[in-house]
Amino acid sequence: MYLPTHFQQEDLIELFDCIEANPFASVMVVCEGEIEANHIPLELDRSVGEKGMLRGHIAKANPLFNLLEREQSAYVIFHADQAYISPNWYAGKQEHHRTVPTWNYRVVHVKGMMRKVDDEKYLRGILARLTRTHEATQAVPWKMGDAPNDFIAEQLEKIVAIEIEIDSIMGKFKVSQNRSAADAERVANALENSNAEMAASVRNYHAEKK
Repeated sequence: MYLPTHFQQEDLIELFDCIEANPFASVMVVCEGEIEANHIPLELDRSVGEKGMLRGHIAKANPLFNLLEREQSAYVIFHADQAYISPNWYAGKQEHHRTVPTWNYRVVHVKGMMRKVDDEKYLRGILARLTRTHEATQAVPWKMGDAPNDFIAEQLEKIVAIEIEIDSIMGKFKVSQNRSAADAERVANALENSNAEMAASVRNYHAEKK
């Protein structure tokens, strides 16, 4: 990943927070020169090793299932907020016109060894935690116990747990760090109604600089 120093995010807590807030990941492995790409919700366990562990599940019908007969090196991307940035939002547009469009975004890239774990209890734990996390906003959260036992058993037969032990992690948080505080505030104001999350990211970075 092209990563200018001023966009580099190295704070592990910030990276972990970004992953947990944006758990739907693009997961890629390369086998015999071909890229196998999947899109999987993952949970992060911060307590494992120095850089954490990712866990999730895949369908046994997924081609990735057979590739995981042995461990595979995986590349995982978590996408957070992103937004088009118009040059019209910079003060310089009115003064000298030496401005161009760009795109703000925050991403976290992870590398690690990926394996499947053929253990129903382990799988149930992952599913229960993922469900509990993502049902939390529902008025009446769904839980696995709401479904008949035979139906859940049938579904569990079709999937397998996966885990990725994180070897390296890097973040690119491009949130107008290369602009003046005045320009950054203009960007945040312009995004306030259409993309409040990116507006907050821009403001948070410049607030930390003060």
